[in-house]
Amino acid sequence: MSKHKERDLELPKYRKKLLDSIEKDFLYDDNVLAFFYGGSIGNENTDDYSDIDLRVVVVPEKIKEYISNKKTRPGNWGNVLYYEDVNPLSIYTVAHYDCFVKVDTFYYEPDDIRPSVWLKNIKVIKDTDGKMAEILETSMLLTYEPSLKEFELWRSKFFAYLHEAYRRVMRKEYYYALSCIDNLRLLMSTAWYMDAGIQPNTFGDWAKYEGKRSQLESWQQSLLKSWECGRSTVEILNIMKSIVHEFKIVHRSLCNKLEIEENADWLNKIVNMVI
Repeated sequence: MSKHKERDLELPKYRKKLLDSIEKDFLYDDNVLAFFYGGSIGNENTDDYSDIDLRVVVVPEKIKEYISNKKTRPGNWGNVLYYEDVNPLSIYTVAHYDCFVKVDTFYYEPDDIRPSVWLKNIKVIKDTDGKMAEILETSMLLTYEPSLKEFELWRSKFFAYLHEAYRRVMRKEYYYALSCIDNLRLLMSTAWYMDAGIQPNTFGDWAKYEGKRSQLESWQQSLLKSWECGRSTVEILNIMKSIVHEFKIVHRSLCNKLEIEENADWLNKIVNMVI
C-alpha cells in the first residue's frame, strides 16, 4: 500500500487547479492564437495520475521569445519542483509540480499545426481565428494506415533487438538482455496497433498499451503479461521464442495489408540465428 494514497486521491483537484491557472494565463494573451489539450484530457479518459499535455500556438514573430521563456511561464501556474528537458532550443518543456502533477508544454507557430490522426482527440480552449476548429474537423475524417517505411523500420528494429538480446544473454549481461526483451514486447504492441489500424505510440513510449485505456485485445494483453521474465538464460531464450511466434503472425498480416512479399525463408534465416 502506498504511503501517498491520500495525496493521490487529491491529484484530480490539483490538476484542475493547474488547468485553471493555465487557462487564465493564456486566454488573455494576445500573442497566443490558440491552445489545446491532447493526451488523456483531449481523449476525456483521465484518471488520478493523468498529466497535462498542453499545446500552444503563438504568433510567428513571438515564437522564439516563448521558447526562451519556456522554463519561466510554468511558474505562473504553480510551484515547479524541477524541469525535465535540458535543451534550451527545443519547442517543449516538462514541468513537474510539488503537487505531483506534471505539465508537458509544446509551443508551435500556426503553420506547424496541420490535420493529423494525432489531432483527432483534442480539447480546444482558445481558437482566435477558428483555424483549430477547421483542423480538428479535418482530422476527425482521417484514418491511420501503416506505411511501408513505418513497417520496414518496425521489423528492422525487431530483428536488431532480437539478435542483441541473444548476444547479451550469452554474455550474462542480463539487464541489457532484459532491456532488449522489453523493446521486443513494445515492438509487438506497436505491430498489433498497426495491424488494427490504430496509430501506435512513438517508439519507447509504453503509455496506454496496458491497463484500462489500452486498445489491445485481451488476448494480446495476456501475452504481454506472459512475456515477463527474470535473470535466467533459459527463461529469456524461451520468451524470445514465444515472442517470435507471434511476430511471424502479425508480420504476415502486415505484409498482406501492404501487399508486399512475406519472404518467409529470409525471415526464418534471420530469427533462426538466435532461437
